[in-house]
Amino acid sequence: MVFLPFEAKNLTEETSLDLVDKIKFENIITPLSPQPIPTSYVFQGEEKPPVLLLHGFDSSLLEYRRLFPILSQSHATWAIDLLGFGFTERSSDLLFSPETIKTHLYYTWKTLIKEPCILVGASMGGATAIDFTLTYPETVSKLVLIDSAGLAAPPKIGKFMFPPLDYLSTAFLRNLKVRQKISESAYYDKSFANKDAQLCAALHLKCEQWSQALISFTKSGGYGSLKQEIINLKQETIVIWGENDKILGTKDANKFKELIPNSQLIWIPECGHVPHLEKAEFTAKAILN
Repeated sequence: MVFLPFEAKNLTEETSLDLVDKIKFENIITPLSPQPIPTSYVFQGEEKPPVLLLHGFDSSLLEYRRLFPILSQSHATWAIDLLGFGFTERSSDLLFSPETIKTHLYYTWKTLIKEPCILVGASMGGATAIDFTLTYPETVSKLVLIDSAGLAAPPKIGKFMFPPLDYLSTAFLRNLKVRQKISESAYYDKSFANKDAQLCAALHLKCEQWSQALISFTKSGGYGSLKQEIINLKQETIVIWGENDKILGTKDANKFKELIPNSQLIWIPECGHVPHLEKAEFTAKAILN
């Protein structure tokens, strides 16, 4: 059974309320499970090529509440919740890993979009976008990476994720004070880390199997370094990076630019790890140009 937590009624920002109202669910048939996977998404716009937005780690499509309405004015724009994240159903019989995320994403694309898209990935979603593009190059016309993961090896915490440490780790991430500190670190302008932002970042914690899915993904090892594979990207790529990113730092921005053959790097001044939230107009202009 799929649902949106009743706490969504407490949202206050117009963009948050509007995007929540647009959330729909599609039963995606995949080889991962005999049952279809109810998958949450939003869609708006008409012009081609379509744009597909992928959120970051332990997040949801609400991460694009400010960028989505701008892009959808000129492009058919989709934002989906990746397998194991957001409001997409987390079945107890599924494993959650980069491989299953990629498979689920492909069948979601095949069901909903069905044509090459401009693929946008932020943070972990950038690593997902790279992995997906390398595996299914026919699905992506252009690639946009926003303060992307994908070059650094993941932390080795996965090998320590056994009971009760696994549930203690997710309990730590569930703590609202911890999440608020992470939110504040993500922004250059700390005023963006307000109550509406905190609620947007925590709504999906109410979904069934949230902690189990996060543990499963962590145990899988998550996204390792894609450095050796990135050089094989053929799509024109834009790397967008906040000049004041305190989450991933700024060194990887130039590394992506050097490794991806057909790419350009756009710096966003006075901006942290989430340009799509902190400088949505600037980010949208960079993508649309």
